[in-house]
Amino acid sequence: RYCISTLTSSVSHGKPLSDETDSTGVLRPQWFLEERERNETLLRNQDSEKFNQPKVEHLKEKLEEYMARFAKVRIVRTKKREGLIRTRLLGASMAKGEVLTFLDSHCEVNVNWLPPLLNQIALNQKTIVCPMIDVIDHNHFGYEAQAGDAMRGAFDWEMYYKRIPIPPELQRADPSDPFESPVMAGGLFAVDRKWFWELGGYDPGLEIWGGEQYEISFKVWMCGGGMFDVPCSRVGHIYRKYVPYKVPSGTSLARNLKRVAETWMDEFAEYIYQRRPEYRHLSTGDISAQKELRKHLKCKDFKWFMTAVAWDVPKYYPPVEPPPAAWGEIRNVAANLCVDSKHGATGTELRLDVCVKDGSERTWSHEQLFTFGWREDIRPGEPLHTRKFCFDTISQSSPVILYDCHGMKGNQHWSYRKDKTLFHPVSNGCIDCNPAEKKIFMNRCDPLSETQQWIFEHINMTVLEKFNSKGSS
Repeated sequence: RYCISTLTSSVSHGKPLSDETDSTGVLRPQWFLEERERNETLLRNQDSEKFNQPKVEHLKEKLEEYMARFAKVRIVRTKKREGLIRTRLLGASMAKGEVLTFLDSHCEVNVNWLPPLLNQIALNQKTIVCPMIDVIDHNHFGYEAQAGDAMRGAFDWEMYYKRIPIPPELQRADPSDPFESPVMAGGLFAVDRKWFWELGGYDPGLEIWGGEQYEISFKVWMCGGGMFDVPCSRVGHIYRKYVPYKVPSGTSLARNLKRVAETWMDEFAEYIYQRRPEYRHLSTGDISAQKELRKHLKCKDFKWFMTAVAWDVPKYYPPVEPPPAAWGEIRNVAANLCVDSKHGATGTELRLDVCVKDGSERTWSHEQLFTFGWREDIRPGEPLHTRKFCFDTISQSSPVILYDCHGMKGNQHWSYRKDKTLFHPVSNGCIDCNPAEKKIFMNRCDPLSETQQWIFEHINMTVLEKFNSKGSS
């Protein structure tokens, strides 16, 4: 099926090794690369704050000795810490193959992962192709397939990466066929080497890590190319529970994101600043070379990108947030206490506490402002600055917890009814409470019970009635 005879030169792989402190995470990917294809591999080992510590001795002479057995592997070392982005550029500049593939060091390629990527590039040189990213457990290195159906890469207007369903218009008869994706998930992709450099590679002004996946995605689409996810190509990735390195002072993900926004997003950058006003005052550094590259390549504007490529993103993440149905404190009628999420994360149970407006000590530990928004979920925070956790529950006898918002309703779908109850359609229950114990939980709905009656501080009746009429139809 895969027509790769047109690619007669080698394929160059690049993987940065900075701060990979577990030799299994460094060597296991190379074992699989050697076993599952035979091409040039560059291991780029950048200088790091951990490099002189005993626990990374395996990245020094031991690594050189071990890799000597692999004829097609070259180790390239930087003299100082350059960060992931500039280190990748260094590796790409030294690669010899017609096609570059970029992988993290904490990855493992699966069987026959490469031909499907090369096939798509053979069909169109100006294509970036991404494998499907499976999960390697960070505790025991077990390999698990990516959960759920294939989805398109997207983003919200705080520049968090998201995944959205493939719309019917783009679905193929064969689900194994490659499909267009607006943005890539991270840094796992293959690209024609000449096309990569024609695009200017990565922006070398991006520091250490972060934002580079948006920069390369916007650039390839807006400057005459395209990007596809390839279901038949599978690569496992270790999703670590913590970042194993420090970011030097003066650099930040926020700066990188603003640099990308100012270079590529035109007037749409304002939607980011509305949600992240602190970004307005950050310095992007000199972006004149990037602006000139965009002009030289005759790239389209970001409005075109949102219309022609990411046209389905606003359905899930609208640039202008629709007005919420209700927001502010949520006060219980029986207890005269407020819902408090205590700045918790996933799994945190909601509790009752003295309302801040009634004289409770105004400390950071309290979190009593919530938004019942257009997705019909309830999130901590004010309408334009909600956190990424939602009220979630599973049955009429369950606690109400915070859980990562998915925007797909289900267990996070709520209805605020005229009798002041907060109704949960999936469980057919209502939020109840025990004022004495300050506990919040689900129960069978009883509109006459004041412990099930809740008052939002602010209500937009037009939006709320629209929600309720939709729910009753």
